[in-house]
Amino acid sequence: MPKAYLPVLIYAVLVMAFPAVTLVFAKLLRPDSTSYGPKLQPYECGIAPEGHARGRYSVRFYIIAMLFVVFDVETMFLFPWAILYRGWVMAHLGLFALISMFVFLGILLIGYVWLYKKGALEWA
Repeated sequence: MPKAYLPVLIYAVLVMAFPAVTLVFAKLLRPDSTSYGPKLQPYECGIAPEGHARGRYSVRFYIIAMLFVVFDVETMFLFPWAILYRGWVMAHLGLFALISMFVFLGILLIGYVWLYKKGALEWA
């Protein structure tokens, strides 16, 4: 193995060992739990919990979560485009780059409007 990879290997071992060593150290340091019964129940502002903690979520929650991920990834695509745009303008490709980005944003907007018209974003 080349000597140049030795620091990477040491770093990888440290990265993998740190969580394990920390958990073992915390287990040895903390006192044993004497909690039982009601003390192990979740706390909701001093009143009894209304439901089980492992309840099912609405499908709409997952739709909103996926929508967030899509628009988050869209933002990640916009940053490199914005950085490279000045170079494209200097190479006389600015109009093409601008149109291609508007096509990309238009496709996303069409999907968003379709979801809105379908009623997938309404919680009622």
